[in-house]
Amino acid sequence: MIIGNANVFVDGKFQKGSVAVENGVITAIGPAGWPCDVDAQGKYLVPGFIDVHTHGAMNEDFSDGKPEGLPAMSKHYAAHGVTSFLATTMTLKEEVLTPAMETICGFVRPADGAKCAGIHLEGPFLSYAKRGAQAAENLHKPDAEMFHRLNAASGGQVRLVTVAPEEEGAIPFIEEVSKVCTVSIGHTTANYETAMAAYAAGASHATHLYNGMPSLLHREPGVIAAALDSGATVELICDGLHIHPAVIRATHRMFGKKLVIISDSLRCAGMPDGQYELGGQPIEMKNGRATLLGTDTLAGSSSNLLQELQNVVSFGLPLEDAITALTSAPAKAVRLDHEIGSIAVGKKADLLLLTEDLELDSVYIDGNKII
Repeated sequence: MIIGNANVFVDGKFQKGSVAVENGVITAIGPAGWPCDVDAQGKYLVPGFIDVHTHGAMNEDFSDGKPEGLPAMSKHYAAHGVTSFLATTMTLKEEVLTPAMETICGFVRPADGAKCAGIHLEGPFLSYAKRGAQAAENLHKPDAEMFHRLNAASGGQVRLVTVAPEEEGAIPFIEEVSKVCTVSIGHTTANYETAMAAYAAGASHATHLYNGMPSLLHREPGVIAAALDSGATVELICDGLHIHPAVIRATHRMFGKKLVIISDSLRCAGMPDGQYELGGQPIEMKNGRATLLGTDTLAGSSSNLLQELQNVVSFGLPLEDAITALTSAPAKAVRLDHEIGSIAVGKKADLLLLTEDLELDSVYIDGNKII
């Protein structure tokens, strides 16, 4: 198959061209005038989006351990331009997380759904003070043996784990676990020095920057400055509720190609306003804003990456940089950039066609058109 006459996103910029695909892999990138099977008519051809932090959608949650829930979430992601995702779990007891790991391990992608590229353990190794919407009774000190048990239950699919580095045993945990997967700092009270020690020990990412951590202050720079100084990748929820557009613009200027846009979506994504559940706690969504029931504590988002692309471009980010933050940056952050995240010969043919208005036209996974 050849997709021709496209505005192809290659090496961080758009160029008129064509892309050839065979057996699910990109085999060549050529000029716009190639004879083609699909005439893109000048639309943007970009890599499929990668969401490394999403808990659920369509009233389903990865922590539930329900096999029937995963296809519904997978289809929802694909319908919004996500071709690969990390199934993200909450802070729960090991006896609850283990069957969730096993369920994700057994997931088979539906023909019209996105790929599960692995698992993000958002906890339970977090700070009580910065737990946010994570249930306090399920918090656990960083425990490498527990991590290895959960990873084994998942079939070795854990690609990202969030940890609070100030917790007892966190630095040895990071030293060991970072050899297996990406370690992220998040839900933490860590100061600059502790965060820098964590990055020196092998951490390389920050979970939903600004949310669940101390603010960046001129004499107490905290995790945010440590992430910048250490060259870490950083997540940002760009739903327009968690982070002010001015801060999104500033963060983009600070972190550049290290910026990773995430949804942090909950089971309420794709659903009407109402009451839902998150990690055993009730949440309420009003006008798309999800909070712990009866509080102002934000509990993730109801957003998706296509919407967030449109958001950040409207906020002033260059389209090329926004696409990078949705594709190659997350792929590199979780060590998948050898397979996905860019349009290059030998990479998986996970592709999107977007209109000039950044609406979704077509979705290809492994070279097959699914939308």
